[in-house]
Amino acid sequence: MAATERPLGARALARAELTSRIMTVARTQIATSGAPSLSLRAIARELGMASSAIYRYFACRDDLITALLLESYGALADLGEAADASVADQTDLDARWLAVWRAIRRWAVTHPHDYALLYGSPVPGYRAPDTTIVPVTRLTRTFARLLRLVVEAGGLPVASLELDADARASIASAQEFFGDGVSDVGVVRGLMAWTGLFGALSFELFGHYVHVVDDNEVFFDHLARQWKADLSAGM
Repeated sequence: MAATERPLGARALARAELTSRIMTVARTQIATSGAPSLSLRAIARELGMASSAIYRYFACRDDLITALLLESYGALADLGEAADASVADQTDLDARWLAVWRAIRRWAVTHPHDYALLYGSPVPGYRAPDTTIVPVTRLTRTFARLLRLVVEAGGLPVASLELDADARASIASAQEFFGDGVSDVGVVRGLMAWTGLFGALSFELFGHYVHVVDDNEVFFDHLARQWKADLSAGM
């Protein structure tokens, strides 16, 4: 703890503990009944609280969902950043790429209902506030950093469709996010890999690979390597 930080008082600690318990019960409720059925009153009953008391911690269901999203996005981003940093040879882009993708899959397989909350069907009536933007993009920034390094490493040119004006305009925000040094084609291929990653995870976790893929972990590793190879083939 930094010298300027002060330890939490008993009241703050008690509040933090109860907030954590509320979120734990909420995750269990989501796993059992789904996010649309999330109920603050039901959580209060399970914790033995007066239904009115829980609103001192979360003013409404949407505030609780936002807290769950922020916690999960933060945990996933932490794992991705740690996986990238764990590769001893930071010049080994293949190892860094695979480490990040494996970390994302491990988290998703271990926390399938949290993954579904982040990347599954939107919760009816819920609209994420702007406070979720930075936490959401942390993991994407890890990917963007690796993408720029892959692009800088170069490779042999491969056939790519030309982007017309409409297609180029459609990825303007992504181009700004990835930054200078990544061509329009590089942005498109990067987005293909990024969406492919979560598409593969969704197919695995939501049962769409049943009787199609026999070893999801091995297949996912192959996909990660294939998309890296495609990116390395030239921009």
